[in-house]
Amino acid sequence: MLALQIAAILLTAVAMALSLAHALELPGKRRLGREEYLTVQRIYYPGFTLGGAAEPLGIIALAALLALSPADTTRFWLIAGALAALAAEHAIFWVMTQPVNRYWLKEQRLSGAADAFFQTGRGLPEDAQDWARMRDRWERSHVLRAIAATLALTLLAAALAI
Repeated sequence: MLALQIAAILLTAVAMALSLAHALELPGKRRLGREEYLTVQRIYYPGFTLGGAAEPLGIIALAALLALSPADTTRFWLIAGALAALAAEHAIFWVMTQPVNRYWLKEQRLSGAADAFFQTGRGLPEDAQDWARMRDRWERSHVLRAIAATLALTLLAAALAI
């Protein structure tokens, strides 16, 4: 059980760290022009894609932790809240962030696995030609993801502290 708790904390913390890093960059990135922004945007994908595995793994760890927790206890409900918050962070990625990733990467040459994951150029948002709207959507998605992930880590820490 201790190993599962540690894994859940680490995975949730990594998920929070990545989305929080994006959110904290927002003020500086808003000052960039289109070409600068699009150039900077491309640096994220290799490392952040690897780190992004923490989200689904964290959801699995939290679900396992929840299943092993006595029902109708404060700990159970705090873990349930952490699980819901981390699942919300992940859902925001697929609904808000990933469609914009397809737009940012549509002209990039990617490996087969990366192209399959990002599905570049397929299913672009309706307003994909407006780079500022795409930027704002992507940046806003990471602020929302940071909030959800911070909530998840906070609830998990509270659950494991009692």
